[in-house]
Amino acid sequence: MAQVINTNSLSLLTQNNLNKSQSALGTAIERLSSGLRINSAK
Repeated sequence: MAQVINTNSLSLLTQNNLNKSQSALGTAIERLSSGLRINSAK
């Protein structure tokens, strides 16, 4: 019996972008709470 696996590539791309954004947000919050400057709004 053949098994078909579908992939939602747009969903995977969106999840990847969300993970990057969450990571950047975490870094920014750590810098703010430690008093380090944030020089750009990337």
